[in-house]
Order: sequence, then C-alpha cells, then structure tokens
Amino acid sequence: MTQKIGIVGYGLRGGLAKHAHRPEDGSTVTIVCDTSERGRADAAEAFPEATITADLTELLDSGIDAVLVLTPDHTHHAIVRLTLAAGIATFCEKPLAVTVSDATELLQIAYDNRTRLYVGHNMRHMPVVTQMRELIRSGRIGEVTAIWCRHFVGHGGDFYFKDWHADRRNTTSLLLQKAAHDIDVIHWLAGGYTRRVSAMGALQVYGRITDRRDRTGERMGDWSSVDNWPPLSQTGLNPVVDVEDLSMVHMDLDGGVLASYQQCHYTPDYWRNYTVIGTQGRLENQGDGAGGRIEIWDRRHPGWAAPDATIPIEAGAGGHGGADPVLIGEFLRFAREGGDTETSPVAAWQSVVTGVLATQSLRSDGSALDVPRLPREVEEYFNAGQPT
Repeated sequence: MTQKIGIVGYGLRGGLAKHAHRPEDGSTVTIVCDTSERGRADAAEAFPEATITADLTELLDSGIDAVLVLTPDHTHHAIVRLTLAAGIATFCEKPLAVTVSDATELLQIAYDNRTRLYVGHNMRHMPVVTQMRELIRSGRIGEVTAIWCRHFVGHGGDFYFKDWHADRRNTTSLLLQKAAHDIDVIHWLAGGYTRRVSAMGALQVYGRITDRRDRTGERMGDWSSVDNWPPLSQTGLNPVVDVEDLSMVHMDLDGGVLASYQQCHYTPDYWRNYTVIGTQGRLENQGDGAGGRIEIWDRRHPGWAAPDATIPIEAGAGGHGGADPVLIGEFLRFAREGGDTETSPVAAWQSVVTGVLATQSLRSDGSALDVPRLPREVEEYFNAGQPT
C-alpha cells in the first residue's frame, strides 16, 4: 500500500521532500502546500503528479499518511498543532518551536492525540557525530566529563542576516535557530540534558551595516556567495537585524557533565569543532565532513603531541554529510511502523528550552537559569517510543 506524503513549505528546506518521494519504496508525495507563488511553481515542477495548493485545510483533508513541515521556524507551532490534532504522523523541521510554551504544547498535543511526532535533528545522522558517539560509547575516552563546541559560521552574513532569520520575532535567537543542532548533539554525546544554563553575547558586526532591503520573494541561493567578504562589506541585510552574531553558552548537564558552546557568524571558515574530554582521554574533530578526521589522545604526553589515533570521517550521499536521506528514511519508517528512532521529541524540546533560556540569560545579566521539566507522563510516553 502506498504511503501518501504531504509537504508544507517548499522553500529553503524543500530539498528534503525529494527524499520522501520514493515510489519504488512505496512512499509518494501526493500534495504540497506553500503560500508563495514561487514555492508552488517549484513544487509543481518537482512533483508534476502531486496536488499543489496554498490551502493548508486542503492538505489536512487530503487523506495523507504523513507530512513534512518545512516552513520557517516561527510558523512551526501553528501548522504542527493542526497536523497532530488531525492524527497525521508529522515531521517537523528543527527547531520544534521558538518558545518554550509552544514547544511544550506541541508535545502535549501529540501525547493527547497519540499522533507520531518526529523532529528533524539531522545531525544525529551525520557521520562525524555518529562516529564520535560510537567512540564515546565504546569507552575509548572513559567517562565523559566535559564537552566544548566551537561553531564557526562563516556563511552567517549570507545565511542568517539577509532574511527572516535576522529578526528575533521569527527565531527568538540564533542560539535557538542555529544552535538547536549543537545543543542536541552535546546532549546526545553527553548522555544527559542541560539543567542550568548561562550565556553572554552581542551583535558585534552585522548591526553596523546600514545597507538593508526587503528580500521578499528571494531565497538564500539568490544572494549567497563566498565572495561576500569581509563581513562588514556585506550589503542588503534584512531591514530588521536584532539577533546576536556572537554568543557563548555554559551548560550544567545531568550527571555532572559541563559543556560550553561558542557561535560566531563572521569567521572566514564554516565548520564545527567538538572536543569531548573523558576520564581516560579526549577526542576532537578536525573538519566535520568527508575528508576531515576525528583525533584521539588517550596517553599522557609531556606537552603538545600529535594524536594517538586518527579516524577519517566517513562520507555519505546527500545533504549534511548524507544525513538528510537517512533522516527522512527513518521518519517514513517511523510514520508507517513506529518503533525506536535516533531522534527524540523530548531531546528536541530540551534543545529548544536550553536555547531559549540561554537567550534570556544573554539578554539580561548572564545569570544561570534553571531548565524546567516536562510533565512526567509526557516525557515517559516519548521516551517509550510513542506507543499507540
């Protein structure tokens, strides 16, 4: 029996939809909903046999088995609450929502309706992350005590300051929009969630640029280029720029693990560096895709030393190091059959809450804030794999 798939939003993350259209494997995109004329035109070209509409109600009533919500962050809550209430297995692109209350409500609706919910934290399928996690779980560096992540967002000026991302009304902050990935990875590698968080940050560079314009109808590919350098030479920023381009976060996790996260949007390079320190060594990635490496130090040295072991980062086919097709494949299987998944709605909620509270700390006096807990029955339901 064919698994009928709906798509809401065919823009920046519309590429995920092609991984859901697998007629040879029994899944077919049958309807795409997008409020923009460009999105509908692109969807019609990509899926000529699908229904193309601007009406979300038409999609909800179309008899689909599952839906991918790929719209901008601030719209997730309003759309996903309807798909969950309609009983449609739902893939929500990360972050789950941009406020704690909205994220909590979505989990509660999924729980109340027993509707399968999956959040697109694709980095849990990236080779660099899965390889580091396997090394940690093997005991190679002992018990994890600390994790540091430095995120050099060299494309920040193009990716996050020329459209809706730059406006905190749409994102809360880039500590949520962008760091939701890394917070989730830190939690996954550490085996625990943040319990207290503090942060500092500022709009150091892009707030100085006065060349602004409305880019309605455009997409990132229309303006992004590595030739847009140095950062202060950028032009055509979003009319509203009020999110930080530099931030630093400290996290106190379950089990006593301490973590830090640094994010900068005006570096010349674009990659993530994770350092994980354990009771018997440490590991660190150099590069985060094929051609990079994971380095391990697990012997004592008198000073600086070359790594004791070097492991190549594996290659994968598809976006984000091959993570995107694996992510969608797991969702389609989960929507159809249920069962365990590498991603977790509870973990997605935790990354939202940590990012939101870090933003609150950053924009106040930098004090540490306590992270709340989900209702026990809701947390236990999702941790059990969303039993029907």
